Amino acid sequence: QVQLVESGGGLVQAGGSLRLSCAASGSIVRLYAMGWYRQAPEKQRELVATITNGGGTNYAESVKGRFTISRDYGKNTVYLQMDSLKPEDTAVYYCNADAGTLSGTEFRRGPYWGRGTQVTVSS
Repeated sequence: QVQLVESGGGLVQAGGSLRLSCAASGSIVRLYAMGWYRQAPEKQRELVATITNGGGTNYAESVKGRFTISRDYGKNTVYLQMDSLKPEDTAVYYCNADAGTLSGTEFRRGPYWGRGTQVTVSS
């Protein structure tokens, strides 16, 4: 199994910055893509940004130029630097990882999710 623990959420004024972190642990054989998703009240969960194990990145249009995703491969950690925050960025932010694990001698690959961290941007 893989555990993803997010940190760094909080309350910030519009125009401010926050940095989210997500550390993966467990019986990880290999981490593939990692990313961040968010879910605002009464809305569906949406992609914010992803980063492959080769360093390729993808961003939602709404955050391009303001958010930066990065990764520390040695620490199995992904970060999301959020600048120029807007009230519409308010949501619970979830970490996601595509990971390969060993269960006995069986290799398994699948998506894992963190529990989420609240980001609130006041106007």
